[in-house]
Amino acid sequence: MASLWRSEEMSMVQLYIPMEIAQPTVAEIGELGLMQFRDLNPDVNAFQRTFVNDIRRLDDMERKLRFLKGQIDKAQMRIRSDPAVAATARARTHQEVDELEERLTEHEARILQMNTSQETLNKRYLELTELRHVLKETNVFFENAESRSEEIRNQGQTEDASLLRTAQDEPENAEEGRSAGRAVNLGFVAGVVPRGRMGTFERILFRALRGNLFMNYAEIDEVIRDPVTDESVNKNVFIIFAHGKEIIAKIRKICESLGATLYPVDGDYEKRRQDSAQVVARIDDLKHVLDNTTFTRRNELLKVADTIEIWATIIKKEKAIYYTLNQFNYDQNRKALIAEGWCPTNSINAVRYALRSVTERTGHTIPAILNELRTHKTPPTFHKTNKFTAAFQGIVDAYGMASYREINPGIFTVITFPFLFALMFGDLGHGFIMAIFAAWMCKYEVNLATKKWGEIWGTFFGGRYIILLMGIFSMYTGLVYNDIFSKSMNLLGSGWTFHQVDNSTQKWVGTHVHNYGFGVDPAWYATDNGLIFSNSYKMKQAVVIGVIHMLFGISLQILNHLHFGRPWYILYETVPQLLYMLSLFGYLVLMILFKWAVHWPNPSEAPGLLNTLIYMVLSPGTIMMELYPGQGTVQTLLILLWLICIPWMLLVKPYMLKFEHEKHIAAGYTNLSQENLSQDTPSPSMEVDRSAPAAARGGGHEEMNHEEVNSHGHSEHFDFGEIMIHQGIHTIEFCLNGVSNTASYLRLWALSLAHAQLSEVLWEMVFVNALNFSAGMGSLFGPLIVCFGFFMWFSATVAILLVMEGLSAFLHALRLHWVEFQSKFYEGQGTKFEPFSFEALMTEEEVE
Repeated sequence: MASLWRSEEMSMVQLYIPMEIAQPTVAEIGELGLMQFRDLNPDVNAFQRTFVNDIRRLDDMERKLRFLKGQIDKAQMRIRSDPAVAATARARTHQEVDELEERLTEHEARILQMNTSQETLNKRYLELTELRHVLKETNVFFENAESRSEEIRNQGQTEDASLLRTAQDEPENAEEGRSAGRAVNLGFVAGVVPRGRMGTFERILFRALRGNLFMNYAEIDEVIRDPVTDESVNKNVFIIFAHGKEIIAKIRKICESLGATLYPVDGDYEKRRQDSAQVVARIDDLKHVLDNTTFTRRNELLKVADTIEIWATIIKKEKAIYYTLNQFNYDQNRKALIAEGWCPTNSINAVRYALRSVTERTGHTIPAILNELRTHKTPPTFHKTNKFTAAFQGIVDAYGMASYREINPGIFTVITFPFLFALMFGDLGHGFIMAIFAAWMCKYEVNLATKKWGEIWGTFFGGRYIILLMGIFSMYTGLVYNDIFSKSMNLLGSGWTFHQVDNSTQKWVGTHVHNYGFGVDPAWYATDNGLIFSNSYKMKQAVVIGVIHMLFGISLQILNHLHFGRPWYILYETVPQLLYMLSLFGYLVLMILFKWAVHWPNPSEAPGLLNTLIYMVLSPGTIMMELYPGQGTVQTLLILLWLICIPWMLLVKPYMLKFEHEKHIAAGYTNLSQENLSQDTPSPSMEVDRSAPAAARGGGHEEMNHEEVNSHGHSEHFDFGEIMIHQGIHTIEFCLNGVSNTASYLRLWALSLAHAQLSEVLWEMVFVNALNFSAGMGSLFGPLIVCFGFFMWFSATVAILLVMEGLSAFLHALRLHWVEFQSKFYEGQGTKFEPFSFEALMTEEEVE
C-alpha cells in the first residue's frame, strides 16, 4: 500500500559485466524484471551496434518459425499452446541457441523439400486425372464427329456458318490429336478448360475460325484441386474437330491463351483404351506416393507443433537480451560491458543476488559489479500494484503518469471511483447483477485469463475488480435510495401515516411520525411530490459530495509541498485556494446541512439556497429570507475573504519567488543557467570515471554528470515576467473552475435521476404491460406471455441500464476524477518505469 501512496524510491545503478557472462547476466535480470536500462549509445546507428549480427541471426530464426507456423496453420493442425509452459521457458546458452538454429534449419529444409515434392506430385496427379477424363469422354465425341463429318466438310465453304453445338457432359483435359475419321481427313484438339471461361472460349473460337469447327464438351463432376493455390476448380473436357493444319494450329494457340490444358489423344480406339488403362494404373501408384508424402509431412509438422511455442518464447527472450546489450558501453581494456539503469532502491539487494547467482552458476571467476550512482536526473515513476489495484492505477495513469514521489491518486480512486459511480447508478437490483457478473470473473479468473473472446471481453475482464466494487457500492446506494428495479422496499416500516382530507378529490396527506431506519422512506415513492423530493435531495447531495471531494484534493497539496521541501508553497498557494473554496462553496455546503438539520413546519418558509448564494455574491449583506441570525454579516465577511484570495493567489507566490531569488544573488550565488549549464563539457569534479569499478576507487557510490539541475528558483533561469504570466493563468483557471467544477458534480444528480426514471419506464412499459395483457389470454397463453415479457424486460435492463447506462456513469465518474479531483493537486508529469522484463514482453506479445 505504501507504493500506492507514493511511487517507489528509485536509484541509478551502474553494472560492470564481464563479456563472457553478459548474456546469462542480462537474462537473469530479465527474469527478475526490476531494472530499466538507459541507452548509453544514443548516437550510434542501430546497424552499427555491437550485437547487430546476433539480432539478424535471431530475426532469421523468427522467419523460419513464421514459415513453420504458416505450414501448420495451412495443414489445419493445432499448435500446442500452454502459456504457463511457454512463459517459463528460460533463455538459452550460446550452444543451445546454436542447436536450436540448426534444428529449425533442418525442419525448414525438410518441409520445403516435402512441399516441393508434394507440389510436383500434385501437378502430375492433376494432369493424369484430367487425361483420364479426356480419354473417357473422347470416345463419345469421336462417335458424334464421325456421324457429322459431311456437315463439317460443308461448313468450310461458308463464312457465316454457326458454331456447332456440344453433345456430352463430363470434361477434363486436352491436346492436339489427329484423324477422328481418316476418311474425311479431320484433325482435332482435346483438353480441359476452366468452366468459368467456357462461354468466352466458344465465342472466341467461333469468331476466329468463322464457324469452321465442330466442338463438343462435357463437365467433370470430380472436384479438381489446383496444386499451386490448393483451391477447388471446376473444369470442362472439350474436343474440337476441324480440317487443315493451319486451323488446328490456330485452335491450339487460342486454347493456350485462355488457360486451357491440351492433352495428346490417339484417334484409334484400341490405343485410347490402352492409354486409359495405363493412366488409371499410374494414378493409383501416384496416389500411394502422395499419401505417404502427406503422412510424412504431417508427422514432421506434428513434431514442430508440440514445441514451436517454446521455441518462439526462447527466440523472443534472446532478441530482447541482445537489444538490451546493444544499449551498453563496451570497455575494450577490461573486456567488460558497462550498463546504467534505474532500479527500485529496496530491490537493489535482489539484483545483487541475481548477479551473484549467475557468477556461481557459470563458474566464472570475475563477478559482475553493481554500483549505486548519485544523480540529479528525474527517476521514472514505479507503482507496485497487484491484480486488484492494477485496474484502478490504470485509470490514473491514463490521465498522466505521476511525477516522481508525488501523492498517487490511485489509492483514493479505489474507493472514490466506485462510490461516485454508484451515486449515479444506485439500484440494488442492477448493482447485484453487476456484482454477480464481476464475482464470477474474479472466481474463475485463472481460466478466463486464457480466453480470447475479443477486445470488449478483454476490457471487461481487465476491470473485473472495478466492476465488482461498482456493483457492491451500487447495491449500497440502492439501499440508500430505496430502489430495486425502480420499485421501493418497505423493510423497516414507513415513518409516515396518511389520511384523506377531501372525499371529493380523493386527496391523501401524509403526517411524519418518525424517521425511516435507513435511507429514503418508501412512502415517498407513492406520492405526487416524490420526484420533487428526490430531485431536491439528490441535487444537494451532489453538491455536498462534490465540494468535499474537491477540498480533499486541494488539501493533498499540503503533503506534496512538505514532501518536496517547499513548505512556504502551502501559504502562497494552498491556503488561498482552500479559503476561496470554503468561503463560497464550503459555506453552501454548511447551509445545505443546516437546512436539513432544522425542522421546517411550513416548507414554503424555508429559504431557497440558490437565491441566497446569488444574492450573497451580487448583493452582499442583503437577506431575503433569513436562515440564521447574523447571516448578513457572516456572508459579507465571507465574500470579502473570497475576494482577497484572488490577489493572494495571483501576487504572493511570484513576489516571494522573486525575493528568494534576489536573496540568493545577494549571497553570492550566480545563475547556473548562464554559466555552468551553458557549457557542454561538465566540470571534472562532476564526471564519473567509467573506466574503473567503484571497488577500485574505494567506494560503492559514484557521482554522475549533472544533466539536470533541480532547484527552487535560484539555480534555473529566473524570469519574473514569465512567472507572473504562468501564475495569472493558473489563478484565472482555478477561479473559473471553482464554479464550473462544482456545477459539474451535479451530473451525480442528473444521471441518478435519469437511471431511476428509465428503469421505471422499462418496468411499466414492458413487464407490467405484459402482465396486464396476459390476464385475458387464459391459462395456456397467459404464462407464455408473462415469460416473454419478463425476458424482454430483463434483456432491455441488461442491454440499456447495465451496459449503456453503466458505461455512461463510468465515463462521468472518470471525468470527475480526472478533471475535478486530480487537477487540484496532481501534476502527472512523470515517466513510467519500464523495466527489462520477460514477463512484460510475453504479456505484450499476447495482447498483440
